[in-house]
Formats: sequence, C-alpha cells, structure tokens
Amino acid sequence: MKRLPTLLACSLLASATVSAAGRGTSSTFRYKPTGDDERPVVVDATIGPQGSDFAMRLKFDKLPFGEECKQRCANVTLFLDTDSSPQSGLHLATKGPENGADLAVVIQGVREYKRQDAPPVLMLRVKVRQLGTDASSTDGGELLADLNNRQDPERIQTDGTTVYLLVDATSALLPSARKVRVVYHPPGGKAVQATIPGMLGSGSGRGVQIFKHGSGNWGRAPDADPKKPRTPAAGDNG
Repeated sequence: MKRLPTLLACSLLASATVSAAGRGTSSTFRYKPTGDDERPVVVDATIGPQGSDFAMRLKFDKLPFGEECKQRCANVTLFLDTDSSPQSGLHLATKGPENGADLAVVIQGVREYKRQDAPPVLMLRVKVRQLGTDASSTDGGELLADLNNRQDPERIQTDGTTVYLLVDATSALLPSARKVRVVYHPPGGKAVQATIPGMLGSGSGRGVQIFKHGSGNWGRAPDADPKKPRTPAAGDNG
C-alpha cells in the first residue's frame, strides 16, 4: 500500500478558512486546548471526500474513551455545511458559525451496561444527523447513522488517541457542492472553520485514504461482514 503523503497542517483562528494539500484534496486543522477542558478534545483533524464518504482522521489530546476518562470521555460535534450555503441546514436562534450546517457528526466515548453483575463495555459511538432547514438544534435533525467502533469497524477505527471515521454522504436529500465548510466549536473556545472539497469538486472520487493498515500504511477500511448482527448501542457517559 502507498503511504499517505505529508499533509499541510495549519493552525486556524476563529472563522479562518484554509486549504491543505495532501493525497487527493483534504483539510487539516489544529486546535490548542485551553487546559480547562474536562473531556478529550480534537487537537488535529484531517477531513476530505473519499469516494461517496467524508473521511476523517481525528486526533484527540487524550484517549477519547475507556477507563482513563471514566465518566468524562469525548463528547465532540463536528458540523459539515455540505453546500457552503446558509440557506440550507441548521438555523440556530443565535447567529453562529454552525448556522447552515447540513450534517452533525457527534463522537462520544460511552459505557454500555449489559448486565448488572458485569463490567461495562467501553466503546466509541458516532451519531450522524442530517440537519434540514427546520432544524434549530443538533438533536432536531434526522438520524442517518448510529455507529460504534465494536460493531462498525468498516466505518470506525481507533488507534490510541486517534479516531478514523467514514461518514456516508449518499443521502438523496443531502446538499452537494464543490466546497464544504467544516466547523468545530470546542467548549469554551472559539469556533474553528475550514473549507474542504465537496462531493461535486474535481478529484473528489479519489479523495483521501484515511484508514490505517499495518505499520504506517494507509488505505480503505477493511470489509465488514454483511451478515454480522447489528444491535444499537445504548448508554453514554452524559
């Protein structure tokens, strides 16, 4: 497999828009934690189209789930304005960079209790919601996917503090354009924004190859067993 060429990393201030060069077209942003963050936060992100998905490599400042963070594990939301237009998507009561977002990707470290006499199952859970013009909050959108790293390895993989994620962008109602605006708003911090190629952009079919295979090699996610039983994850860390 080919290695992913070095990506240009940029530190973004609030409302800054950048482009980063790498294999295909991608965007990388970095965020410096304030030191007051109780939960793990994203400190480095690479996001870009990969086929019909948005591929993400998200590096946290500490483990996003597990015993180390206990009840204060990751609870992060990334917003994608898939047509870079404020006319569609989320409409908050207050003006903010999240307005116009068409997708909300919520990443949580959770604890699922299967039996009272057994320890909890620790996992990373990802909810993807599509936000229409009638959505006034993240919870107001349509749930497109409810995934976790145990049952959906073709979509989610973890490696220490790094999370690899593929978000399906094939919804017929999801707006598409040549550019996508990405918004990450850390708790208590200023919003970080970046512009990446959209599904209608040139070269979007090649995209970034975000999943890791072996030592230092990069490629697509492994195939999942289509007959594997699928049950929804339950419980979270609040």
